[in-house]
Amino acid sequence: MANDLHTLIRLNEWTVDQRRRELGEVLASLASLEAGLKRLREELIKEQSVVRSSPEEAGFFYGNYAAAVIIRREDLNQGILRMEEQVAEAREKLNEAYRDLKKYEIAQESRDAREARELARREQEILNELGLQAYRLKQRRSATS
Repeated sequence: MANDLHTLIRLNEWTVDQRRRELGEVLASLASLEAGLKRLREELIKEQSVVRSSPEEAGFFYGNYAAAVIIRREDLNQGILRMEEQVAEAREKLNEAYRDLKKYEIAQESRDAREARELARREQEILNELGLQAYRLKQRRSATS
């Protein structure tokens, strides 16, 4: 029966590792979206400086560019919000898997401690019986002498 818990512990350790990997993937996706938003901001700043330096040439195209940037920024912000929800969900799944793992580990530790106490009790009974037999043998030898 104790071996059953070891199997459950190994299975739950695998589940915890899997949940960690999933969280890492979602966090990487979130970081990628945030980096894209940062690049977009930097690109916008560069374009604005170009427009300021030559407003006649670039000013005509800047309106369309600015509209496209607004749409891209909104898309990235929406993607970031969705990823943050997925991060929270992945963290909760990881926490749940970890709690399950700890539950089985604690139960196994309790079983191991109980078995150790039982083994120590049996060993003590054997030692007590050996001691009694040695005492009786000594008493018999004393009585016959």
